[in-house]
Amino acid sequence: MTYHLPAGKAAADGPYAVDVTPESAGWGYSSLRVVNLPPGGGHTFDSGGSEWIVLPLSGGCTVGVADDSGDGTFELTGRDSVFDGVTDFAYVPRDARTTVTSAGGGRFALTGARCTRRLPARYVPASSVPVELRGTGNCSRQVNNFGAAGVFECDRLIAVEVLTPGGNWSSFPPHKHDEHRPGEESVLEEIYYFEFTDHDGTPGLGYQRVSPSGRGQGTDVLAEVRNGDVVLIPDGWHGPSMAVPGHHMYYLNVMAGPEPERAWLISDHPDHAWIRDTWPDQPVDLRLPLYTAPERSA
Repeated sequence: MTYHLPAGKAAADGPYAVDVTPESAGWGYSSLRVVNLPPGGGHTFDSGGSEWIVLPLSGGCTVGVADDSGDGTFELTGRDSVFDGVTDFAYVPRDARTTVTSAGGGRFALTGARCTRRLPARYVPASSVPVELRGTGNCSRQVNNFGAAGVFECDRLIAVEVLTPGGNWSSFPPHKHDEHRPGEESVLEEIYYFEFTDHDGTPGLGYQRVSPSGRGQGTDVLAEVRNGDVVLIPDGWHGPSMAVPGHHMYYLNVMAGPEPERAWLISDHPDHAWIRDTWPDQPVDLRLPLYTAPERSA
């Protein structure tokens, strides 16, 4: 099994720049697609047995959802890039047909998870997305919790965005979620999708580590990651995600699993968990937040 999929290697024949399915990943639940639309372009997909969130990475779009309960249309303002602001998004239930169109063109992520319950289609404005600063010092990062458990209701899907300033480490201390331990750790398959800022036209890059936890497939990855790369994490300790100096790192996390409770419960690597104890003695990186969510309308 290949766990690091460089840009272009995570696409099957079809419209997607990234197309990770449970079948292609060899697991049961998590999916990620990225579709690039030209100005005036559109894309239609059937959600099948999965729930989806349509998340603009760059540009805005119209999301039309048709199912047995009727039709719904959501206008997503979107953003210029993942480094420029929080975005609004739309939730698409299972067993629906969805059409995404974009007058100006753009790049759009479809984060998905196989599910059982059928929830209603919904629109969420950018102002409702919680922005969290996690860690301190060179472990500082920003988390946009748009699809986090406890923030937005889904059946199985958990999805967040993480922004790591150049030179910092995130997904640290290394942690895992590959063992069912009620109240302590949940089983979640995870996808990382990466983008980076450039510098005077020089593309950015970073590094991702996944080490075996003694469970599952023994996932072991040390990868140089660049724009559009994907890392699959069926099991194992994952972290750090390292942004090289001078280039901010973005990654989109998509998670789902078999647990009856939708929860992000993790265990820190015992060799590195102590780093959390140092965080109260250091300031958060002054470059953060890179941006905040817009104010809610009165």
